[in-house]
Amino acid sequence: MFSETLIELLKKDPKICVLTGAGVSAESGVPTFRGKEGIWKKFRAEELATVDAFLSNPELVLAWYQHRRDIIDNIEPNPGHYALAKMEKHFSDFCLVTQNVDALHRKAGSEHVLEVHGNIMRNKCLTCGKPVNRLDFKEGDDIPRCECGGMIRPDVVWFGEMLPADVFAEANKKSFQCELFLSIGTSAIVYPAAGLPIAAKQRGAYLVEINVQETELSTYADEVLLGPSGEILPKLLMAAGIDI
Repeated sequence: MFSETLIELLKKDPKICVLTGAGVSAESGVPTFRGKEGIWKKFRAEELATVDAFLSNPELVLAWYQHRRDIIDNIEPNPGHYALAKMEKHFSDFCLVTQNVDALHRKAGSEHVLEVHGNIMRNKCLTCGKPVNRLDFKEGDDIPRCECGGMIRPDVVWFGEMLPADVFAEANKKSFQCELFLSIGTSAIVYPAAGLPIAAKQRGAYLVEINVQETELSTYADEVLLGPSGEILPKLLMAAGIDI
């Protein structure tokens, strides 16, 4: 199932960079919020996850994010999440970059996660950007506000916003330096994060794609492993002699 090249590389303690996308969370049952799953009270995700939507109807947007948090609170990480947490502890130079905002990697035990699209469990001030811990919101509640008077919003990247510069700069750096890049459960079409595996490949990294179906990245990958990450990652670690 796995190439000898990949197994031997893992045994050499390579510098590893991993990018995870919605497919990893979907294996745990997290809704993708695309298509029919994206409809909430007749609104599409694209209509709610914007600064304009928040400014025009903050109660609606906060209620939607509370709905999403309530769902995620009852979801557990899957074996793929736990395998990645194990890899972080096993390898001396390991970087986990995720496009997911559900914090399931942290729940599984990963300590150093570059969340390029933010974290739905955190909040920040819309005006000054000050971080704020999780605030639960019920419809009818007053809009929470920062000490500066600005409204508190979810600490996630909305449509039309830039990724957090410091986080993405670190992700770029790690992708440039790695010897092995794993692209897991991502469609490889949401830029700029989708450019990380290509950048790693161009700098000599061995590129492995793990997904339930082929993507635009597949033609660039050195190795494509088709199937759920929750099945493939534990088997990969075992094949490399890594205890799980």
